Amino acid sequence: MATVIADAQARGMEVCLGLTPTAAHWLEPQTAELERLTGHPVRSAYKLPGEPDVWPKADVIAMAPATFNAWALGLTRDFVVGVVAEGIGKGIPMVAMPCVAAAYAQHPQFERSVAELRRMRVRVLYGDDGFAPNPPGQGKPKEYP
Repeated sequence: MATVIADAQARGMEVCLGLTPTAAHWLEPQTAELERLTGHPVRSAYKLPGEPDVWPKADVIAMAPATFNAWALGLTRDFVVGVVAEGIGKGIPMVAMPCVAAAYAQHPQFERSVAELRRMRVRVLYGDDGFAPNPPGQGKPKEYP
């Protein structure tokens, strides 16, 4: 994650990091370092009404790794899904790269979700121009583009 943040910053981007609750749990030991690297709080929950927003306005949003996708359906229970769903309405340019096992990719909703996100002008890096699913049980996280 630090490498991705450093790469974006080297390209002149200011980076804010949002996580699903599961990812926040997995990365909890790294949260302080990720906040130091980005200069912003790592967020995984909605703020309370009336609280100030602690992130600057987004010029672009990247969602990666994206899993089986509630985003395309507008199901915004998780903070990061709410951010990207709202970003569509705000016209913020977005890119997403899925990361799912081939078994998940066989579910009919997966292809519909990819198509729906593309229809909403989200650049989905999947297939020839992005991520290709691994067979079940053969995850290769270091090979994720």
